[in-house]
Amino acid sequence: MGTEEAARTTTGSGALDGGCAGPMVPRLALGARLRALREERGIGRADAGHVIRASSSKISRMEAGRHGFKLRDVADLLTLYGVTDSAERATLLALAEQANTPAWWRSYSDVVPAWTQTYLGAEQAASLIRSFRVQRVPGLLQTADYARAAVRLVHPDAGTAEVDRRVALRMARQRILHRQPATRLWAVIDEAALRRPVGGIRVMRDQLRHLIEICRLPHVTVQILPLAVGAHAAESGPVTILRLPGGQLPDVVYLEQLTGALYPDRPAEIECYWDAMNRLVVEAESPDETPTILHRVLQET
Repeated sequence: MGTEEAARTTTGSGALDGGCAGPMVPRLALGARLRALREERGIGRADAGHVIRASSSKISRMEAGRHGFKLRDVADLLTLYGVTDSAERATLLALAEQANTPAWWRSYSDVVPAWTQTYLGAEQAASLIRSFRVQRVPGLLQTADYARAAVRLVHPDAGTAEVDRRVALRMARQRILHRQPATRLWAVIDEAALRRPVGGIRVMRDQLRHLIEICRLPHVTVQILPLAVGAHAAESGPVTILRLPGGQLPDVVYLEQLTGALYPDRPAEIECYWDAMNRLVVEAESPDETPTILHRVLQET
């Protein structure tokens, strides 16, 4: 299915029902279609940007789904790209409207930096999330107390109200694991993260018990990468790959950093991270061993 068909499918996608997914799916679909149209015409990003009074970098962000869309800009780009079919123009302009729909996390805008919004949108819309964490338990699997301790480590100067807001956001994100249909989560956790008592012994023990319980969910798979493995396939740090529903949109790769994030979006880059993630699965202990490992770490904590 091409990008035009993908765009038409997305306008009626069940992933958008109830507004839980936010604007990310239509934003990605529209961006992909605009890029395809531009490349078909052999038009450079700078020339496209000139038409809508924007930079080439803005065109790049729009095409990657990391920027909102003004209806006038989309209409002007469609004209530039030679799109005269009224049905296709209507479909893409409808996507532009959906792409600007406020997401549920907008009420947390005081604690959601711009570089996180793309990830939150993809996370809420994803049908599958693959994650590797080194220092800490993944946010989707954290208890509130563990999350609070983790937030304080990253934001040591934050007041109680701000910390509470950040924890509430993290807990709200976890709803994707309990909705119907639930998002499939497959996480590989470095053993070091399980042995690092974030928040103290009591908090860590409660977190380990929570992991034991949540591993019982049929759509949650957790593997432990043992310390004995040594060097491994993702030594550069934590990686998250999000697959969106429908099969037409590109996977989203998210590389979180201390003060920002990277979103590699070239097909070769995405493939590289998939390769690393798949090798991690082989290097890690079997999912069947996870409860045993967690119980052992709990006893030793």
